[in-house]
Amino acid sequence: MRVFGAVVVSGLLLTGATPAVADPGWSPSPIAWAACPDDPDSPAPPDGECGTLRVPLDWARPHGPSLDLAVARHRATDPAHRLGVLLADAGGPGSSGAEFALATGYFSPAIRARFDVVGLDLRGTGRSAFIRCEDPPGAPGDEPADLAAFDALLQYTKQANAECRANNLPVFDHADTGVNARDLDAVRRALGEQKISFHGISYGTLLGQQYAEKYGDHVRAMVLDSSIDHSVGIARFAGDRAAAADELFGQFTAWCDATPSCALHGQDVRATWERALTAADGMPLEHNWLRDWVFSDMYGPAWDDAAQVIADTAAGQSPVRARFEANYDSIRRAVVCQDFDLRIRNFAQYSAMRAEELRRGPIMRGSPLSHGEATACLGIPGPPANPPHRLDITRAPRILLVNARYDPATPYAWAQDIHHQAPANTTLLTYEGSGHGVYQRTACTRAAVDTYLLTATAPRRDFGCPA
Repeated sequence: MRVFGAVVVSGLLLTGATPAVADPGWSPSPIAWAACPDDPDSPAPPDGECGTLRVPLDWARPHGPSLDLAVARHRATDPAHRLGVLLADAGGPGSSGAEFALATGYFSPAIRARFDVVGLDLRGTGRSAFIRCEDPPGAPGDEPADLAAFDALLQYTKQANAECRANNLPVFDHADTGVNARDLDAVRRALGEQKISFHGISYGTLLGQQYAEKYGDHVRAMVLDSSIDHSVGIARFAGDRAAAADELFGQFTAWCDATPSCALHGQDVRATWERALTAADGMPLEHNWLRDWVFSDMYGPAWDDAAQVIADTAAGQSPVRARFEANYDSIRRAVVCQDFDLRIRNFAQYSAMRAEELRRGPIMRGSPLSHGEATACLGIPGPPANPPHRLDITRAPRILLVNARYDPATPYAWAQDIHHQAPANTTLLTYEGSGHGVYQRTACTRAAVDTYLLTATAPRRDFGCPA
């Protein structure tokens, strides 16, 4: 992935929670835009611009140490009819917002014509003090069956997280989504805009929600595509995703039954899946590799691939696929572990969470996403810096929520819950299909989102788009 700008951290770190209000005496300097760095593997569009924005490292000390954040912009192609700035975040956490802003294939020509699309590399990503962790060798499994195995996992993770933090100070202690929302408003101020539009995907929807809570009067329009529910505790954090994955497996089964090209067509898909899981457990590969593979296919969904890997594994073959991530495994410790209360304190609490996962998601054996995040937070001290809470966006205009009915990563139940928390400020668009991410699914979903962004007017009633 291309990275932009430069990183500067000066001074010493003082730890502490981010306050509700930053020092009003601080103001950002204008962004000095220039041509983006050349990258032969991912060339920037010739009309793209890159720069940096200096912000306080700790918003509790706005005149203390500072940090440079990378930003990028693609100017409106029809400047005579420009509507303003669209800040965009592709989520993760770990995705490069700067690169996303320059990706010409995501937003429609109508959106790119009327908006300056701007992206920010959030703290710990891209060229904004990139967080990278190298874990110690000998990692135990993250599904401990007894107290001794749990204690071993706890001690390992505690050491790994302490080393990760120590190697990524000072930014590690100042990278939660509440802090990123303040940085986002600093971008708005540096651009000289009274109001911004925002389009966030997946974890980027939490950034949008927190921006709307703090700065709702500066929002022109906001799209939250595949939403994170910041109000959930650990049981729902794990259980809702486990249930969603099993629901999606049901959609996969129905697809195979109706599709002759499916590698499992004409078979008992559930029974073959169970045989494949047993076979996978006996292969010299990572534990749960098959479940994780099929779970990642659910994002598309890539049902052809899922069916083939299940069929191959049930027949005794062990396929191999390259795995690509940004720095999600590293940065989630500084972000997700501070945005949610995932502090598993003892084996009894872990066992209760695991039982809830298996109760609600027995087919997929729970959600690898939530389980991995919860166990990655083992041993991180203190309460979360940005604790979960119910949404309060009374200062914001009506926001458009879009979610697939069957989404393994951000369950439809989360979008419904957010809608119920803010019924006067949200409209819910339901894509009656499967997968993670809605905007580019169909002509219906693209038109609905584009119309809202262009007019800044959301329908008063919830509506849907067919699969």
